[in-house]
Amino acid sequence: MTTDTRLRGPAVWALILTGVASFMAALDNLVVTTALPAIRTDLGGALEDLEWTVNAYTLTFAVLLMFGSALGDRFGRRKLFIAGLTVFTGASAAAALSPGIDALIAARAVQGVGAAIMMPLTLTLLTAAVPAARRGMALGIYGAVTGLAVASGPLIGGSLTEHISWQWIFWLNVPIGLALIPLARLRLAESTAPGSRLDIPGTLLISGGLFGIVYALVNANADGWTSTPVLTGLIVGGALVAAFVYHGSNNANAMLPMRLFRNRGFLGINLASLLMFLGMFGSIFLLSQFLQGVAGYSPTEAGLRMLPWTGMPMIVAPIAGILSDRIGGRPVVATGLAFQALGLGWFALVLTSDVSYAAQLPALILSGIGMALYFAPAANVLMSTVGPADQGKASGANNALRELGGALGVAVLASVFSAQGGYETPQSFTDGTVPALWIGAGAVALAAVMALLLPSRAKQRLQAGNPVAGQGASPAGTPASAPRVKVPAN
Repeated sequence: MTTDTRLRGPAVWALILTGVASFMAALDNLVVTTALPAIRTDLGGALEDLEWTVNAYTLTFAVLLMFGSALGDRFGRRKLFIAGLTVFTGASAAAALSPGIDALIAARAVQGVGAAIMMPLTLTLLTAAVPAARRGMALGIYGAVTGLAVASGPLIGGSLTEHISWQWIFWLNVPIGLALIPLARLRLAESTAPGSRLDIPGTLLISGGLFGIVYALVNANADGWTSTPVLTGLIVGGALVAAFVYHGSNNANAMLPMRLFRNRGFLGINLASLLMFLGMFGSIFLLSQFLQGVAGYSPTEAGLRMLPWTGMPMIVAPIAGILSDRIGGRPVVATGLAFQALGLGWFALVLTSDVSYAAQLPALILSGIGMALYFAPAANVLMSTVGPADQGKASGANNALRELGGALGVAVLASVFSAQGGYETPQSFTDGTVPALWIGAGAVALAAVMALLLPSRAKQRLQAGNPVAGQGASPAGTPASAPRVKVPAN
């Protein structure tokens, strides 16, 4: 009984602390979008300035995720988690106090730095704290919280802006962050990756490469795909990413060893994650505007009508985690992605300028179930493909690819929307949204195919026990080099 209590305590605290921190970081991806009109009225600024209040966070978050994960592996995951949380909390207060649009953009960029350090370490800290037998359920709850944050950003941002003020989308983070910082110091165990070294050349290559690509994607609609800044970003960014791949293939201390991608499970779940976020983020970007601009709902009303989608992870994701423990992650992930693709396809089929909410409801429910079935098992599958020493690298790579998928989804689907329609009339908005949704549904359907190619549960265990595929585990599946863990004093 005593042993069970000691196992449950750290695991519960790890789940609470990492879940809440992850919620804050994920929420800030979308929470600003519905507040932009109020920010423009209060602080002024051109359209490009308003775009950068969103993009400054996305860019710094995406390009520094890998570096944040590497810092945690090298200097201590709990220590860097607390540092990232501190930066994020302080930058949130600075954003709320911003006297002008430039100050707000700068604060948003610093917020992204804090999130990039904090976010990839949440999954690593949680995985280390939870026994393997209970990991599916814990990651299921974690996935529910993170998935809810991603999808509920417009609802929370719209409600706070409409009923209080736009500053409260940032003030909300401050008391939560101040409460989490001392609790993380007292309740989380410290861990490092044995023998980990900072890969400065790799960090510079991947940060520069991802910055160039993400910068090009988020500015392509405004500047044009053939403009000099966009082409330069794509070409130079692509070249730097290629150099990073070469570096990772030929350097024993690389931040992200390319040998990890020889593992079919690691490769498959990361490609599926990128495609999932491409279809989901791009579709939410357009559908949230459709509900407000075409259907005529206020930001809060639009968010409420998205609840069958956004609220579903809280119900389904814990069940999905338990299912993944019993039958393996592959069938649950593939089913979730298929449901998400069907939901987006349903939207594309029924969407008209005067479509009723009842006609959209099945698509919302299907999408919500699909997202929930994906999130929890995907995290479990990812962490089961690598050994303990590589879990920080795996988490950072997966989060970076998700962010890139989201940026790519918004850019690609918005480009399709612009080519086929526009903002002139409700009909033109619908004409642009429908083909874009088909692209999003196709991307998620391809992700479902990728999930079917994941190794079976038995093969995942074998690969996790293979020194080449699993990185650091013995043939029996027991870690050969477990991370150093320091249990905090109570």
